[in-house]
Amino acid sequence: MLPELSRRFLDLPPYPLAGIPEAKRRLTAEGVDIIDLSAGDADLAPPPAAVEGIRNAVGDPANSRYPFNLGLAEFRTEIARWMHRRFGVEMDPVKEIVPLIGSKDGIAHLPLAFVNPGDVAFIPDPGYAPYWSGVWLAGGEPVRVPLREENDFLLPLDELPQATVARAKLLYLNYPNNPTTAVAPAEYLRDAVDFCRGNRLVLVYDNAYSELAFDGYRPPSIFEIDGAREVALELHSLSKTFNMTGWRLGWAAGNPELVGVLSKVKSFVDTGVFLGIQAAGAAALRSWEEWVPSNIDVFRRRRDAAVTALVKEGFQARSPRATMYLWIPIPTQESGLDFCRRALETEGVIVLPGSSMGQGGEGFFRIALTTSEERLREAALRLGRLLSRAG
Repeated sequence: MLPELSRRFLDLPPYPLAGIPEAKRRLTAEGVDIIDLSAGDADLAPPPAAVEGIRNAVGDPANSRYPFNLGLAEFRTEIARWMHRRFGVEMDPVKEIVPLIGSKDGIAHLPLAFVNPGDVAFIPDPGYAPYWSGVWLAGGEPVRVPLREENDFLLPLDELPQATVARAKLLYLNYPNNPTTAVAPAEYLRDAVDFCRGNRLVLVYDNAYSELAFDGYRPPSIFEIDGAREVALELHSLSKTFNMTGWRLGWAAGNPELVGVLSKVKSFVDTGVFLGIQAAGAAALRSWEEWVPSNIDVFRRRRDAAVTALVKEGFQARSPRATMYLWIPIPTQESGLDFCRRALETEGVIVLPGSSMGQGGEGFFRIALTTSEERLREAALRLGRLLSRAG
């Protein structure tokens, strides 16, 4: 018989995608044609350079040794080179970069270095689940801050209560944003850096979607903002940029003190990323300029096809400047959960209710552009049938 579960564990909500694989298997077994637009997990291939890189690396016995947090020097070097080419920022590959088992790794583990019981972290609502869970499991208090349409889905720094700010250690921001697709102007990022400097907060800047941008938009690094080096840790992922979700590879960048505390935490909870995958990551980064534009063009065409089809069916779908998502108001008088359940059970379309990523997402649903233009048009047609049957 198991001992009593901890309060922290019992208070964890269901993960946003929990139950979807089981429902998908059940309906598929019943012969339903499922269109799964729930997870940000593209159906596209990674760069050939990455595949060739890991193929070569696997044959070297040295790459089967413990990687530890130092990892592969080549990967760190390529990260630093990429940060300079892409954002114009200089990073020391040893002191200011740490490889991660996907950016989720760093997001969830960083609070262990800063958060004591009673301490606060500000979390965007809706937002990526590990922002909340990492703080909670570290014993802190995650304070959800609603992202509202009237604020362009920017976290309202000027509305944070000063008494709560005084107890805060961390501020999580994510632009381009999942799930709202919002982007942050430079003046907002300057305000965020100044806010964290003035209140002694660590700015945890999740930049996983920095390369999934369209129509000439170029999302910045937080380190392009004066003063950010003092307070910010920026997280990147190869998952979205290079279609490498299952490879679990990313990195955190920041000043040596911030990177050092995250590295120390990680040394007690994992032993690093397989060196062969880091070699593949280095190869992917070297192929960035040649390979990424054509991949982004696939997502742009999918975005345009889905938006056009959804508008035709009666949805207020807007064309985002970045990310692989659409964030769509629910036009019926029902909860997001009920709408998405109807979409699954009656039309075989899996979309994510906004409330699954926080109550601030109620009234919206998220579509991931992770299938072909033809299937996205078919999904829009099916979702349109939900509107015609709404009571």
